Order: sequence, then C-alpha cells, then structure tokens
Amino acid sequence: MPRSSQNGMLTLLKIRNLALVDHLEWDLGGGLVGVTGETGAGKSVIVGALKLVLGERADKGIIRTGEEQCTVEAIFNLPDVSVINEILEESGLDLCEGSELIIRRIVGAKSNKQFVNNGIATLGVLKRLGQHLVDLHGPHDHQSLLSPERQMAMLDAYAGAGAEMQKYRDLWSQWRDAQEEYEVARAQREVGDQEKELLRFQVEEIDAAALKAGEEVDLEERFRRTSNASRLGELAGLAGELLTQTVSPGLEELQRLTHELSKIDPAVSDLSDEVEGSVAQMQELERCVSDYLGELDLDPEEVRNVEERFNLLETLKRKYGPTIEDAIEHAEDARQRLEGSDNREAYLAGLKDGVENSLKKLRTAARKLSTKRKKSAPALAQEIRNHLVDLGFKQGEFEVELNAREEPGSVGLENVEYLFGPNPGEPLKPLRQVASSGEISRVMLAVKNALADQDSTPLMVFDEIDANVGGEIARAVGVKMASLGERHQVVAITHFPQVAAVAHQHFVVEKRVEGGRSISSLTEVSGEGRIDELVRMLGGGGDSAREMAKSLLV
Repeated sequence: MPRSSQNGMLTLLKIRNLALVDHLEWDLGGGLVGVTGETGAGKSVIVGALKLVLGERADKGIIRTGEEQCTVEAIFNLPDVSVINEILEESGLDLCEGSELIIRRIVGAKSNKQFVNNGIATLGVLKRLGQHLVDLHGPHDHQSLLSPERQMAMLDAYAGAGAEMQKYRDLWSQWRDAQEEYEVARAQREVGDQEKELLRFQVEEIDAAALKAGEEVDLEERFRRTSNASRLGELAGLAGELLTQTVSPGLEELQRLTHELSKIDPAVSDLSDEVEGSVAQMQELERCVSDYLGELDLDPEEVRNVEERFNLLETLKRKYGPTIEDAIEHAEDARQRLEGSDNREAYLAGLKDGVENSLKKLRTAARKLSTKRKKSAPALAQEIRNHLVDLGFKQGEFEVELNAREEPGSVGLENVEYLFGPNPGEPLKPLRQVASSGEISRVMLAVKNALADQDSTPLMVFDEIDANVGGEIARAVGVKMASLGERHQVVAITHFPQVAAVAHQHFVVEKRVEGGRSISSLTEVSGEGRIDELVRMLGGGGDSAREMAKSLLV
C-alpha cells in the first residue's frame, strides 16, 4: 500500500508531449515505487521529466514530433517548507501555501519558460530547489559519492555536526580574510626610499604653491589680460582717437546747429537737448577709454608674477590634475601614505595579532568538529558494512579514514577518504578507484541507507542502478530500496523482478502504436496484472514462472 514519507514526497507528475509521451498524469504514493517495462518503452522519459523539473537545460528535440511545446509539472507535498520558502523569498517568488510546492516547465520550439507556484522562475532557482527535493542516481551517476567534500558532508551529517561545521566555516572565512588583509599590508609595508623621497617632493611642491580651490578662474582672466596688453592698448588707442578726432567734434558741431535751430524754432528744443546729452555721454566714454589705457600701463613685475603663477598652476595640473582640486587631493593622499609608511610596523603587528587570534579560535572549533568526526567515523563505517553484507559483500570491508592536516582546511583539521575492499585479502582502496559500476552502485545504496535518517531529501530516484548486479543480489538491492522507502519516497526504475516485487507501488511503462505513431503510457499494476508483469520480467511463461512471480511477492 502507498505510504507517506516523513520528509515529504512527489505526489503528482504531469507530462505532455515529451518524447513518446503525449499525455501522462502520474499519481505517486510514498515508500518504494517500482517502474518497469520493456527496453525502449519510454521509462527514461520519467527521468527526463524529473531532470527538467530540477532545472536541467533542455533541447527542443525532446518535444514530441508535430507539437510546438512540451510541458512537465511536478507537485510536491512537503511537511516542512521553511528552506524552500527561504529560496522562494530570496528569488521574489510566491511562498508555498500550506505544504504544497508546484514546479512547471515548458519547453517550446522557440522559447522556454519555468514556473514555481505560478510565478516565473529561472533555471537557477529550479536547480537550487532541486537540491532539496530530489536525489537522482543513474547507473554511472555516483560522482557525489566519490567527492571528498561530499564524503565529509555525509560524515558530518551522520555525526550530527552541522552546527559545529557551520561555526567552523564562519571562523574559517574570518581567518582567511584576516590573512589576506595581513598579506596585502605586508606586501605594501616597505615604501622604498626612492618612493618616499618622491612622495615628500610632491607634498612639498604642492604645499609650496599654496593652492586655493577655484583660483585658476580669476588667474586665467588676469593672465589673458596681461599677455595681451599690447594688443589691448592698440585697440583702446584707436578707439580713443576715433572718439576725440571724429565722433566728439562731429557731435559738438551737431550741438551748435541744433542750438541755433531751437532759437529760431522752439519746437526742436527737445532735439537740441538730446544732442547735448549725447555729447555728455561721448565725453564720459572718452574718459573711460582714457582710464582703461592708463590701467593697461601695467607694472612689469606684476605681469611677470601673473605669468609665473599661471605657468606654475598649469604645470601642477599637468602633473597631478587635471584640476587644481585634484592636485590638492594628491598632496593629501601622498601625505597620508607617508604617515602610513611611518606607522606600518605597528599596523602590521596589529594585523598579525588578528590573524593569530582568528587561527586560535579556528583551531578550537576544528578540534570540537574533529572529536565528533573521530567518534562517528567507525560507527558510520560499521553501519555501511552491515548494509554491504546484506547487499552481497559477505566479507567486504569499508572504512572511513580521517587524515590529519598540518594547517586547517576548508572542512577542518582533517581530510576524509571512504575506503572499500569487496574481497577479503585485498587492500582497501578509495571509492574512486573502484572500477565496477555494479559494486559502486551497491556501495552507494548502502551509504544512502546508513544516512537515511540524516538525509532530508524527499524523493530518491534510482535509475537502473541494479543493471550490473547478479540476479541473486537483485532481491537484496530491492529490500534495501524498500527499507530506504520507510523514510523516503523512492522511485526505482528497474529490469529486475526481484526489485519490482518488493515495491509498495508498481507501475508499468508500455509502448503502443496508434494512428501510425508510437505512444508511451504508464499504468499501475496490482493483483494478477502485477503477476503478469513479473512473469514477463522473468523471461518465461507457464505455471512455473507464474508460481515464481507469486513467490517474489510474498
């Protein structure tokens, strides 16, 4: 009977127009869910659909021929959605209502879209969510088990050292930051004598100029005037001559004429007054031009001072500019660097103390972490050995080896190595050196069972990981999967009747031809229908095969 999982489970998977599937709605229960079918019937479509839900990139070639797009929708029921909601909130998506999480993926011929709880999401969000939803393993998908980082994470989970590891990581980051700051400061410690001398020269040069922000505006105007004094005098002199020799005499004659007119005809007296006013203005203008000419008779020393000041500012702007403000700021920066170089030793000593204090705290946290690891490593190894015995390695050996480091690493004061020896008398080897995929699949299943209580992933999918094991071991593999199904929802895609027979639910993938096209379907089997499928998987017929199928279900 279907059962629920304490970690949650995938309750519904909808597939439309994906490969050979035109339309499929798969209602799953908890425990071990077996999926069987003939080779080529389309069992791989289920794994492909789940990979789409997990954010794997998709090619339009997966769309069913003749269709514009394919759709995959997964509904998860999760008792604890706190981690999921944290990711959704960070991504600006709607949080889960109750315990339900809905992920939908649309792959089109021209564009792809993905949705989480009806909000548009990125593939990155799907991947982050997927890490907390599905643990998928194929015949050769064991890289996570071979990774030293993953092996250490497994040991820490078994040891219940999550809090200690988080504290260690925080202290590790602080120590690394303190180290980096110290190394950068030390590399800059010695400002060479030549550079110091240059800095002193720059400060003195700029300070000696007594620069004032904005002074170049007034200076440029004065410089322009002094440097063009000759031309200005020439123009002003011509203007003065024009006024005194031509304009003023003409106006005076005009004034005499209008005055005579006004005596004869009083009606033009206003005109006479206007002319008289113009004469007064011209006289004032003559005085202004005369005064200006007097001012242009500059003191040669003043002219020289203006030119020198202007040239000095231009030089400082070229060297430290492009503005006077930049030159002033450069002097201040150089002054601070000089002061900093003088105080560098005391500053470095303080940074070094900070590094040593951080390292001291880090080592204290690392020792607490190491204590838990050393205590739990033998227990984890023994539990894995027990499961390996059940999986056919009657005399197999398994060790969780911890190797001390001289300096703290990213995961602590030790490295970990999972060692495996399937045959007695042979030396144990690291898992990554185990060549047989059949062996490594069973080791992975043993590790998953040992860590079942610590692993909170709702759904585990095993895609034909039993492909390279013998028939006598298949039953044991199935039993282990069923045991794992007591704490997780487990989907096992298998060719072995021994595995399918222990499943809490059994689904069969079938391929048929309708209207000249191949269509895959998924059907739950029970009772006689399940026995029929097991008989097919046994490869035989008749009463004996049927009795054997029935015996597998006991």
